[in-house]
Amino acid sequence: MEMEQIKERYELSAARLRELLGEESVKEPYRDYFKQVSGFILDCCQVMDAVLDGSFPDWDGDRLRSLNQTLYRDVLPEHYETSYANPAYAVKTLGEEYGQLLCFLYGEIRGDILYAFEGRLLEMVIYNEALIEIYNLFEEPELPGRQEVHDVLYWCISDYCDQTLPYRVREGVDPSLDSMKRIIMDSDLTDLSYLYRFGDYISGDEETMAAFLNRLPEETIRLMADTFTEGYRKGFEVTGRDLSKKKTAAIRYPVGMERVVRQAVKNLEAMGLSVLFPRKTVSSMDRNPSRNSGCGAGSPNKQYDYDHRYDSAVFMDKAFRDRKLAVLKAAYEQYGDLARQYAGPAVIETFGEPGFEPVNKPEALQFTEKQQKLYLEYRNLSMPVVNEYVPGDETSFTIIAFPVPAIGERFEEIFKETIRINTLDYDLYRSMQQKLIDALDQAEYVEIKGSGENRTDMRVQLAVLSDAATQTKFENCVADVNIPVGEVFTSPVLQGTEGILNVGTVYVGDIQYKNLTLSFQDGRVAGASCDNFLGVPGVSDPEEAGHNLVVQGIMGGHENLPLGEFAIGTNTTAYEVAERFGILDRLPILIVEKMGPHFAVGDTCYSWSEDTPMYNPDGKEMIARDNEVSLLRREDVSKAYFGVHTDITIPYKEIKRVSAVHKDGSRTDLIVDGKFVLPGLEELNLPLEQL
Repeated sequence: MEMEQIKERYELSAARLRELLGEESVKEPYRDYFKQVSGFILDCCQVMDAVLDGSFPDWDGDRLRSLNQTLYRDVLPEHYETSYANPAYAVKTLGEEYGQLLCFLYGEIRGDILYAFEGRLLEMVIYNEALIEIYNLFEEPELPGRQEVHDVLYWCISDYCDQTLPYRVREGVDPSLDSMKRIIMDSDLTDLSYLYRFGDYISGDEETMAAFLNRLPEETIRLMADTFTEGYRKGFEVTGRDLSKKKTAAIRYPVGMERVVRQAVKNLEAMGLSVLFPRKTVSSMDRNPSRNSGCGAGSPNKQYDYDHRYDSAVFMDKAFRDRKLAVLKAAYEQYGDLARQYAGPAVIETFGEPGFEPVNKPEALQFTEKQQKLYLEYRNLSMPVVNEYVPGDETSFTIIAFPVPAIGERFEEIFKETIRINTLDYDLYRSMQQKLIDALDQAEYVEIKGSGENRTDMRVQLAVLSDAATQTKFENCVADVNIPVGEVFTSPVLQGTEGILNVGTVYVGDIQYKNLTLSFQDGRVAGASCDNFLGVPGVSDPEEAGHNLVVQGIMGGHENLPLGEFAIGTNTTAYEVAERFGILDRLPILIVEKMGPHFAVGDTCYSWSEDTPMYNPDGKEMIARDNEVSLLRREDVSKAYFGVHTDITIPYKEIKRVSAVHKDGSRTDLIVDGKFVLPGLEELNLPLEQL
């Protein structure tokens, strides 16, 4: 009965929007806005109608490709400057009073693409009715006040929170929501029109990737999938967690890699796991301003994503924060049985796109200081709720990365080299990394100094062993959860950890940070900057803009974070490949973190599972799982975690010296002038000698 009522509301709203296209009761320039947005909705309704009546599977490839261009045309870079989805254009055209709000509404409505392809009627109805309600306000003789428009949007989000947020929770734990899985498993992957059935923007990259994978031999596809899923299984094995108690796993991957993902699904099912595919978020209510994880294709326009990252400013207040938290608790209670069966995510990332240089637009929505605090409070309060139903000490993950065609003409060569990097000898690295750990276990702290223009000068304080025969300070990380192989890492002691961390260029998410600098005092970030906005026209204070970019993109909105991890990467093979192909500045942190010393701001690597013993292959317990901040969980869990763990690597060529410093002041050099000098690690230098 409820679904029939929603369908009736959908049909009535769609009919009203068709009428609206022929009306002139609203003054310009607002009339054009409502007609443009109504036209977009009605394009989405064509998909929804076909999904509802069962005719959508009959749509051919030409129709699907044409529709894809129609639905995304408005936000593509070549059209974005005159799109109502662009806050600068919306404010210029519709005025300061309404521009931001109507741009926000159109941004929410653009989620209709996904809702239509997945047959999610309620979400479409919500925003259809919101647009109509605001249209009615503009039909009045007097234009509405800004607050009237704002209130419609606020209550639209708030009133339906108890229906839309539970769906997002369910999407992450319920394999019966299988629309994406059916496309992956049932399609003829040699007919690339299947890509257009996901609803994502499909560029040449997705088609090129899928066509390339179709040409690879079956044994290569199996190798890629087996490496990926075996890393997932090993993640449970090395932590002593029981995978047999779990029933579901999530795969998050970029559209275009379905041939590999199909085999990965089969592998995980052979382990007794049903696989689900949570999508990227399209609603501002669910969006993390610094990243958007989930399944989907690449963005049609990263500037559009950047412009809308703080759209939740329209409704973020204390009342909404409290309501959302209450709904989250109720949703996990509702889906608690499914949540407890969830084993964790298996993630495929891609890399190789040109660096994105964001433009800060004053017209884009921003958090106030109070809203930023409320947002962070919500994140801190929500983490214990999630952990209650999806305990961190019972789950694991794995992550692997591959290049996209945008990396350049040598894409296929680079892809095949990436497969080689991802499948390096596990046992060889384990042995060499143990020698590194043996030296580090004798140190009181580690000293890291940069070379040339790199200004890094860091002291990292290490944990104290009470029994050196059975304990260790560093984890020997081989190819399990973090693929490829190649690092040893620890949770530093914060007191005594200090200095400057500097790197010339590093990718975090979609953004390439230039001359990134973080300063630390007692293990906490005391200063943050980057040069991304130096010399950029229209930026009045490039230092402040750079600081804000680091705080939001790297630090998750926190002005200061602890140093949650220190590691030394050992994958010199990956480094040699990166230098040979000239792609060092295109690699993701997943690979780059294995290519030199790296530092992670935020939570430790063991967040939510610090009390679970962790043993290295040599049988020693890794005891540096906590720091002074994570220990606060015993008093107030909301003060112990940040939901942030961002890695920053200094590549070998920017390293002058890494030394293990002993309590008596003597030192053991580990890396000097970008080369490993510790006896027993000579083989790690062989790839470097090829440069």
